[in-house]
Amino acid sequence: MTPRELIDVAQVPGGDPLRLFRRGGDFMIVLDRNELMSSRMSGSEEALAEMTLERLKTPEAAQLLIGGYGMGFTLRAALARLGPQGKAVVAELVPKIIEWARGPMAQLAAGCLDDPRTEIVMGDVGAAIGAARGAYDAILLDVDNGPDGLTRLANDRLYTFDGLRAAKAALRPGGVLAVWSAGPDAKFARRMREVGFAVEEVAVRARQNGKGPRHVIWFGRK
Repeated sequence: MTPRELIDVAQVPGGDPLRLFRRGGDFMIVLDRNELMSSRMSGSEEALAEMTLERLKTPEAAQLLIGGYGMGFTLRAALARLGPQGKAVVAELVPKIIEWARGPMAQLAAGCLDDPRTEIVMGDVGAAIGAARGAYDAILLDVDNGPDGLTRLANDRLYTFDGLRAAKAALRPGGVLAVWSAGPDAKFARRMREVGFAVEEVAVRARQNGKGPRHVIWFGRK
């Protein structure tokens, strides 16, 4: 077996460090012993963008806020569907995530960071949500591990009643809040409904071929 090579370490504000590994042509971002993301498993992150845009009336012109760049799977899938009028604002808290995307994982990024429809905002997606009022057709959150977070306690507020109300206020009428999670969370789905979202829960596989772990995406329509 090809050994796993440590490429770099990134400090997460208010959290534990992330480590970037490479094994052959594959990349992994790891927290402690938890593999948070892998270039081998992109299916559910791509589905987050594709299924969100399917739920919008004019997906080609959508104004999107994406919480967390990760390995760029969601951003690239969104750009594939957006037209020239569309825009994807990506809020990324950890500067090294973007450095990795432009450095060792540049081939994986495939130029998405330099697409004229992409805007990178370095900072907490919660702050970007709080500063917006009716600005977005969709907010896509792939932050931490979902409502049951691993990397940073401050991420939890995104999934509270206040966080959900802020997201709803940042959406245009008919807009969609899409939330990726490593697993189901009935209490979170209930909070979404109590805030006033019309909620749809979809199970998706981690791999493009329909295999791998089963993840969850919630779609909440304003």
